Amino acid sequence: MAVLFMMMLLFALMIIGVPVAAALALASLAFVLMEGLPPMIVLANMVNGINSFPLIAVPFFILAGNLMNSAGITTRIFAFARAAVGWMHGGLGHVNVGASVIFAGMSGAAVADAGGLGNIEIKAMRDSGYDTDFAVGITAASSTIGPIIPPSLPLVIYGVIADASIGQLFMAGIVPGLMMALALMVMVAWYSRQRNYPRDLNFRFSRLGQTFLDALLPLMTPTIIIGGIMFGIFTPTEAAIAAVAWCIFLGVGVYRTLNFRKILKVSFETVETTAAIMLIVAASTIFAWILTANQTARHFSELMVALTDNKVVLLLIITLIVLVIGLFMETIAAITILTPVLLPVAVGLGIDPVHFGIIMILNLMIGLLTPPVGMVLYVLSKVAQVPFERCVTATAPFLVPLITVLLLLTFVPAFSMWLPTLVYR
Repeated sequence: MAVLFMMMLLFALMIIGVPVAAALALASLAFVLMEGLPPMIVLANMVNGINSFPLIAVPFFILAGNLMNSAGITTRIFAFARAAVGWMHGGLGHVNVGASVIFAGMSGAAVADAGGLGNIEIKAMRDSGYDTDFAVGITAASSTIGPIIPPSLPLVIYGVIADASIGQLFMAGIVPGLMMALALMVMVAWYSRQRNYPRDLNFRFSRLGQTFLDALLPLMTPTIIIGGIMFGIFTPTEAAIAAVAWCIFLGVGVYRTLNFRKILKVSFETVETTAAIMLIVAASTIFAWILTANQTARHFSELMVALTDNKVVLLLIITLIVLVIGLFMETIAAITILTPVLLPVAVGLGIDPVHFGIIMILNLMIGLLTPPVGMVLYVLSKVAQVPFERCVTATAPFLVPLITVLLLLTFVPAFSMWLPTLVYR
């Protein structure tokens, strides 16, 4: 009964606009007081929840993405993507997706992609005569590739909560991320035929070669991160630190676009973002601890099995639950709350925790494109200077390829498990 009250209080607090971290902490405190437990349990569990070595990767990956944006490296990435795929019909739509794939290997965050590349992409598409709705929709959808292709902040958080290998999770995200890109490019091709969108420019090897050389050093960032992890040179946490060092080297030593003032500004922004994420993780930890201590996962599993013993139906139910929660809850909070409850059910169905992590993160990324939370939509609403409601309708058609990929990944584990099995097992 107390657990039910806690969950109802949490959603009530969120509905009236209380910040997610505060709502989680207050709901957990209410449970502790109702059960007559010492209030210090809340603080102790919150501190323990963020006392984790892998979580050190979070601020460094955020800092790396911010440094990339501040150093103007995103412009070089966009130019290379334009030379590579801009010759196709609806070229800038394909460029949008391609640039997101490249940037995904550097930042690991959808909001960073939408805010960093989004401004360049939407302006270029508008100037070339593309509909604003199409530009906003494809920019929003392609930004969700960022947290799937490594490095990925949500996968780091999931790995900590699920006690799963972050290296394996990173490997598991590569093929699904490329599948998302391919599905979105098919959608762009269809739109381009329907609306007669032009080719952006003719293909030239000289242009491709020049833009590749200009972007070569930034393109080495994902190679450093993924290659270093694959060959055991460093852990995912150490890879985040290496990424920051490389970004500073590029911005200060090579391109000379970063100075002390910019680095200080970016550092303060990183601290602010990290503090918000860590508060959510800490508050979610005590909430998840209460659910675990009260055997909520076991009760939920028994309820699911009582409904049906069909694996396909159970997987669809789990997917629907995560999708619905993703509509209303911030990604990090959803991961820390849902993982202890749903992971035991998934494991009971024979699903590998690494595979389940990819399913969950892609589910929650789709939530970033849907109201009422929809953080990517809020960012693009400011970037494109269009109403939030228009961003919602513009993005809706692009949910079709993303959900299609989600279903493929859910029911064909080989897509996400092939690389981790090859590298680690």
